[in-house]
Amino acid sequence: QVQLVESGGGSVQAGGSLRLICKVSGFIESRKVMGWFRQVPGKEREGVAAIETAETTTLSYADFVKGRFTISKDNNKNTLYLQMNELKPEDTGMYYCAGDGYPLTEPPIAEVFHYWGHGTQVTVSS
Repeated sequence: QVQLVESGGGSVQAGGSLRLICKVSGFIESRKVMGWFRQVPGKEREGVAAIETAETTTLSYADFVKGRFTISKDNNKNTLYLQMNELKPEDTGMYYCAGDGYPLTEPPIAEVFHYWGHGTQVTVSS
């Protein structure tokens, strides 16, 4: 059984940084995609970034995070990361890790992912 557990969220001021971590337990096929999504109350979940888990890494970012956020992975540790820099108040939301997705799209879309974590809250104050 696949489980995804996020951590690293918190409260920061605008311009600050956070690093989200997603620990994966269980088997996920090596060519599948993992990603990060975010959601605020009353709005749909939106794709932030995604990455193929195979050796030939391909990345995908939503336009609103390009140049500020970086997705990465450590296959040996079964861990997915999201480095978030230059945070803005509009980045506030619950951030979710998603796994076992296919194919990779830009931006990421929730419908292609099969496993989800419970989320970690990110709050950016102005």
